Amino acid sequence: MDNDVKVKLEQFKELVRKIRSYYEAVALLHWDLRTGAPRKGAEVRSETIGMLDTEMFKLQISDEMGGYLEYLSNPNVADQLDDIDRRIILDCQKEYERNKKIPAKKFQEYSVLTAHAQTLWEDAKENSDFEGFEPYLSKIVDMKQEFIEYWGVKGTRYDTLIDMYEPDMTVEKLDQVFSKLRGRLVPLLEAIKASRNQPDNEFLNQIFEKEQQEKFGLFILEQMGYDFEAGRQDESVHPFATGLNPGDVRITTHYLLDDVTSALFSSLHEGGHALYEQNIDANLAGTPLAEGTSMGIHESQSRLWENMIGRSRSFWERYYSDLQQHFGPQLQDVKMEDFYRAVNRVENSLIRIEADELTYNLHIIIRYEIEKMIFNEGLSVKDLPQVWNAKYEEYLGIAPPNDGLGVLQDVHWSGGDFGYFASYSLGNMYAAQIINTMRKELPQFEQYIANGELLPIKEWLTDKIYRYGKSRTPSELILAITGEDLNPDYLADYLEEKYKEIYKF
Repeated sequence: MDNDVKVKLEQFKELVRKIRSYYEAVALLHWDLRTGAPRKGAEVRSETIGMLDTEMFKLQISDEMGGYLEYLSNPNVADQLDDIDRRIILDCQKEYERNKKIPAKKFQEYSVLTAHAQTLWEDAKENSDFEGFEPYLSKIVDMKQEFIEYWGVKGTRYDTLIDMYEPDMTVEKLDQVFSKLRGRLVPLLEAIKASRNQPDNEFLNQIFEKEQQEKFGLFILEQMGYDFEAGRQDESVHPFATGLNPGDVRITTHYLLDDVTSALFSSLHEGGHALYEQNIDANLAGTPLAEGTSMGIHESQSRLWENMIGRSRSFWERYYSDLQQHFGPQLQDVKMEDFYRAVNRVENSLIRIEADELTYNLHIIIRYEIEKMIFNEGLSVKDLPQVWNAKYEEYLGIAPPNDGLGVLQDVHWSGGDFGYFASYSLGNMYAAQIINTMRKELPQFEQYIANGELLPIKEWLTDKIYRYGKSRTPSELILAITGEDLNPDYLADYLEEKYKEIYKF
């Protein structure tokens, strides 16, 4: 490598490290705001987040950054760089070109708004006060619409937002995979409803002490291989994971005293996210590649650990006795098989994060269709509760009794994360496809789980996915792992096999 190139590359990397330092500081402030910061300080904290976020934004779109990108993207220079450096440059180039037209003051206004709105959302959800929250959500949507103009419309306006979370995914592609998936899931759901072998889950409707729920959740996280020297678990209104760097990946959960499974499955879910980021190759630390390659792949790991491992029979063959030790009076007379069937019971429900594996995808399709209506069809924010409730009646046959259990149940929109929801179902599809390959390459897969030997599974996933961070695209990863592009049939096959056995038809 020429000495001039070496010097420019190191200067570029120093700027990238500075940007990542701002990123870590902002992420830490967000985490604190969601997990215990005094409520009276929330508004000022939001201003601080906005200021630091804007400083990071300015560096990303600075003339200095533009100069480095122009120099390092020159073919004569790029040929001297290794693949990782070229990937870092491409990622920075994408952010630079996407955001350089946005005025810094406009970005800061948006950053402050969304940071504060997430705190206001917590109160709105608790009080079922959509009317009070609507002005903030309307402002977020208006600013998002304005940003789409700066970013440039990709196919449709909503395509522009989807690309933020799942590169190269489009409404056209999602409509196709969702249609195909829905075509197989709806008949399966009807067959399950018609089955005479409905699992009993009444024994789950008891009081389970929060302290014992917390202890069991921490035990399972340790079994998964979650590194508590590189992370921690706290409590929040809506569970989430925050990756500051591979040595500090934090998660939260939310405890319901009358549901022993809610906190456990959210710990498994967020723990799956955390395993991904804790096990990224150390050489990528301090770069934009030290994160998941897309939210679809990220969600594949959370959903894989939560459901395809955590709700499996093999998992409970090993860990049910441990659960009974924590909750003897409530579960001492409940057989493992009955518990396994109960936590896999399929029923139409209001809350996405509590939904079973099958109907969960309908919750996502509802949100996906509503977001399309907002950005491609001009649906007004004030009309969201009415549309939300109508969609739930249409797809799940139930209507929310209030907006706290309806349109306000998710944190995502308060943070401006429009385009994210499709990632959850994409994650289910990716996960089923990955598990199909894992079973072939790890013939002892089920036995590992039944023996409580989860580390070989984590190691396989680290080798195939985690270590690469963002240095491979989603399509490159899934093709390298499975030998084919995304295929929703694997998820439908998995669900059909599982539920036909549970419901005995």
